[in-house]
Amino acid sequence: MAEAEDKPTVEDEHEDDPNYKPPAQKSVKEIVEADQEDESLRKYKESLLGGAIKEVKAPFPDDPRNVIVSKLSLVVEGRTDKELDLTEIGDLSKLKEKVFTIKEGAKYRMKVSFYVQREIVSGLRYEQKTSRKGIQVDKSKFMVGSYGPKETAHEYLTPVDEAPSGMLVRGSYTVESKFTDDDRNSILEWKWKFEIKKDWDD
Repeated sequence: MAEAEDKPTVEDEHEDDPNYKPPAQKSVKEIVEADQEDESLRKYKESLLGGAIKEVKAPFPDDPRNVIVSKLSLVVEGRTDKELDLTEIGDLSKLKEKVFTIKEGAKYRMKVSFYVQREIVSGLRYEQKTSRKGIQVDKSKFMVGSYGPKETAHEYLTPVDEAPSGMLVRGSYTVESKFTDDDRNSILEWKWKFEIKKDWDD
């Protein structure tokens, strides 16, 4: 399994502030070219931006989007990741057909894979609302962070969660997921399902 960033859940202090304005967005070129005379700052930016300092070939050159969410994975230690391809988000029937199974009491994490194609993106957030039989039973928000362009996918792992146990909680759940940036732009919204069972399907 590829290494992924692991960051805790955070509360968004600006979420309910109608006057909040995110800092002005700067291109990678603008950031690199600023303060060139400061050697220590230049080296710091190189270490911070990594591969973004160099010209990065866009993984999806015909796609105008800067951030492309490509995959959602169910991660359980000792088991093969179960994946949902989000590049086919237009075909909702495929999302309904593939339901994640989670064994009651099992510890698991969700992994979001995404590409940043051209410019640095700030304040990425991932949130999900879980419902059962039309009633919301859980809501989670995660600060994913800021990322620069890269030819390979970035990955974000949610903190470890534990599935509930018992006959009453077994069954099907619907999740509404949303990926946004610091400007509160919706990058991708999608619905998916998981089912809590007494044991794994395989």
